[in-house]
Amino acid sequence: MSEKTEQKYDVPYMERTRDFYRAQGYDKDYQWASFDDVPFQRLDKALSECTACVITTAMPDTAEGRAKRQVYSCPSEPVPDSMYTAELSWHKNVTHTDDVASFLPLAQLEQAALSKRIAQLSERFHCVPTEYSQRNTREKDAPEVLARCQADAIDIAILVPL
Repeated sequence: MSEKTEQKYDVPYMERTRDFYRAQGYDKDYQWASFDDVPFQRLDKALSECTACVITTAMPDTAEGRAKRQVYSCPSEPVPDSMYTAELSWHKNVTHTDDVASFLPLAQLEQAALSKRIAQLSERFHCVPTEYSQRNTREKDAPEVLARCQADAIDIAILVPL
């Protein structure tokens, strides 16, 4: 492409997020999370030997799921037809969440298990409420999700925020 026809597709995410919250009336900018001790580690076995789990900020599209403001776990099979995403902040004018597979990769992970790229998909996936409190996330939701993943013998977690 010539310099004149080249297009840039940069998404200034942090700037857009600040502008979005300011437009909603928040007078203090969001403080991005920062951790000196990152809680991730290298796998000690091959990916083909790992059980994978999905963790999402979408909730089940049920009355109980819409009312939940806490960690919620759902069976991975069958893949839900829909998830509750209406209260989450995403650009509703240019996209949608009608295609669950576009943001909840359960079927894709099941295919990965069938092709032996992973050992298996976990029996359940976990939903975490969207919190704007780092303290609640760090002290309440994250330990709860970790406990559930440990109970399920999860090796890898795929985090899917909306």
